[in-house]
Amino acid sequence: MLFTSQFSRFSSGQPIRGGVPIIFPWFGAREGEPAHGFSRLADWDLIETATLPSGGVTLRFSLPDVPEAATWPPFAAYFVVTVTDRLSMELIVVNASADQTFTFENCLHTYFTVGDINTVAVHGLKGAIYQDKVENFAQKTETGDVLRIGSEVDRIFLDTVSPIEIQDPSLKRIVRVEKSGSDSTVVWNPWSAKAQQIPDFGTDEFRRMICVESGNVGKNRVNLPPGETSILKVVVSSRPA
Repeated sequence: MLFTSQFSRFSSGQPIRGGVPIIFPWFGAREGEPAHGFSRLADWDLIETATLPSGGVTLRFSLPDVPEAATWPPFAAYFVVTVTDRLSMELIVVNASADQTFTFENCLHTYFTVGDINTVAVHGLKGAIYQDKVENFAQKTETGDVLRIGSEVDRIFLDTVSPIEIQDPSLKRIVRVEKSGSDSTVVWNPWSAKAQQIPDFGTDEFRRMICVESGNVGKNRVNLPPGETSILKVVVSSRPA
């Protein structure tokens, strides 16, 4: 179900164009800093594995100490992946400060494979208010029963907690994205002109992918009190259409 570009750079200090990049502790661009935070570029440590009675597996990773974290309140971050007949992902952040609130953004930037973007319909966003990054963050409301992609789309849907479904008639399946600890949903497809400007992305690959990202962005950012824990959980499954 997950898309990865054939041109992705699997090298230190470079983001992977596909899969599920971990966005933390900020979303988007920040002057003098890497886009989407330093955790996307870090080599996370595998600290635990476990097999499940059902035959699945759980992997637990931790974010290592990175120099960029020094300017933030002390924290620990973990990423837990469980693979069964569905994919479960948890981004766990612990505020280790004794007296500081830890304010951050996070997102599991999930790239999904689709058969043909022109036939895809995204369900679950009707009535949601969003910021349209393609139009300089103009605030709009999603009025359609479904969202269809026919040009560049880069939208931050705010105050969205319900499941999202990606209906893909070309691959004859429906991908379901369920989440908790998340108040934002981001939908992205670069379309043709933008795709040509992305060096680690194929010119025509926009036709076979869509990002539906779950997290907490902008006004939905997390304000985590001292000693508290935040859990962003996303469960991805599919069924025949």
